[in-house]
Amino acid sequence: MLSERTEVQVRPGVEGDLEALTDLYNHYVRETPITFDTAVFTPEERRPWLLSHPEDGPHRLMVAVQGGPGRTSQRILGYATSSAFRPKPAYETSVETTVYLAPDAGGRGIGTLLYKALFEALAEEDVHRAYAGIAQPNEASTRLHERFGFRHVGTYREVGRKFGRYWDVAWYEKEL
Repeated sequence: MLSERTEVQVRPGVEGDLEALTDLYNHYVRETPITFDTAVFTPEERRPWLLSHPEDGPHRLMVAVQGGPGRTSQRILGYATSSAFRPKPAYETSVETTVYLAPDAGGRGIGTLLYKALFEALAEEDVHRAYAGIAQPNEASTRLHERFGFRHVGTYREVGRKFGRYWDVAWYEKEL
């Protein structure tokens, strides 16, 4: 968990975060199978993603930053989102959630802070279920999701190919 001296705040993501959020995500694109994107993004290419997560409504972007307000710089340690689960209207009350942390930010409770803030925000929205797809293996993500009440509902076997091999995705569901 975080030490008391660590100043970490969770807030909605804003336009000024775009470059740092893109850099963070691109690490996972280049280095891991956690995302099945295979080409890095420019901030301009990621702008529609950022804009699809307003400060209210069921599709949110929460950002964990180190360094309080008034500081000259805030370092982004990670983010959590709730996004459209599927594009058809009957899925409007379902969201897909995810968490991405800076490579050196794992194991410090930041994912927990992010999901706590995200689910508190979603409590006021017309959202019935949250879903999360976790590329396997990823024990840290599995533990985080289970801690927040997600339960395993199935696994898609060898559903994505990246780095010359196939990856499974375990699907988790949470009632909201």
